[in-house]
Amino acid sequence: MNKYLSFLILIIVLASCSKKNKLAIDISNIKVVTEFNRFDQEFYTASADKLPELKNKYPYLFPTQNHDSIWLQKIIDKEEQELYAKTQEIFGNFKDEKQQVIDLFKHIKYYYRNFKSPKVITILSNVDYENKVVYADSLLFISLDVFLGKESEIYQDFPNYIRQNFNKDHLIVEVANAITNVQIQFSTDRSFVSRMIQEGKKLYLLDAYLPKVTDAEKIGYTQEQIDWAMFNDEEVWKFFIQNKYLFSNEQELSRRFIDDAPFSKFYQANDNETPGRIGAWFGWQIVRAYMKNTDTSLQVMLKTKNDEIFKKSKYKPTK
Repeated sequence: MNKYLSFLILIIVLASCSKKNKLAIDISNIKVVTEFNRFDQEFYTASADKLPELKNKYPYLFPTQNHDSIWLQKIIDKEEQELYAKTQEIFGNFKDEKQQVIDLFKHIKYYYRNFKSPKVITILSNVDYENKVVYADSLLFISLDVFLGKESEIYQDFPNYIRQNFNKDHLIVEVANAITNVQIQFSTDRSFVSRMIQEGKKLYLLDAYLPKVTDAEKIGYTQEQIDWAMFNDEEVWKFFIQNKYLFSNEQELSRRFIDDAPFSKFYQANDNETPGRIGAWFGWQIVRAYMKNTDTSLQVMLKTKNDEIFKKSKYKPTK
């Protein structure tokens, strides 16, 4: 009898733990095959006689209208070579990043069995920060020169809120973001709370795909900004409600509270103390509350209408 009771208690405990943490999954037996190509290394160490071979291997990286002389000049350009040298210092063998990408793909495959790992190609883009990572079905391009460290001298002309995520640790987040962006269905609901939840769905996918990454890294905040959001969530939520913002279709609210910005725009004297994208942070907390309070799978959540998620989340600030 005692053995039966012990076994029953163990089952209840395990079931309880499973319900509390839906994202605690085992990926050790998931197999993914991923090809990594260091185009940056191949290109910036190439000679004229190797160029045809490169063009044949990577035709999508060589627009046909450009004469070979343009590529050869690019290879020997002093500034280009200096940028390449800096990326080599940070990403020499790319070993740690490869493992992070493989683990990411395993997590995605856990939820989406038909997911096929894209070929990963590292490039230099002359710091095209709006296209740090480009995912195109079977190909995934990573611009290494956007992750050299926020204090790098080549980023000194960028605003702090943009360059604060130009770090090596943020690379895997941008890779995951590139993939999640194509997994989130478009919503026709343009209310402010729906737009927040739309961003929250993306961030919850990062919870699932990158369980070892900190919340700050996932949303692109500093830890101080995370602390501010958690400490002030009740006041900000009250502000949204009092101003009747939640169900407003006013597009300006996205610019003030969801889009990338140095701070959120409450139009108050201390705005510059706030983190940008505070609306995205709230959307994240709403989706987290919904997933905690309902027996919903990740795939079903992504297809669930945002207004239903809001209602069933029973979201309330932490205080």
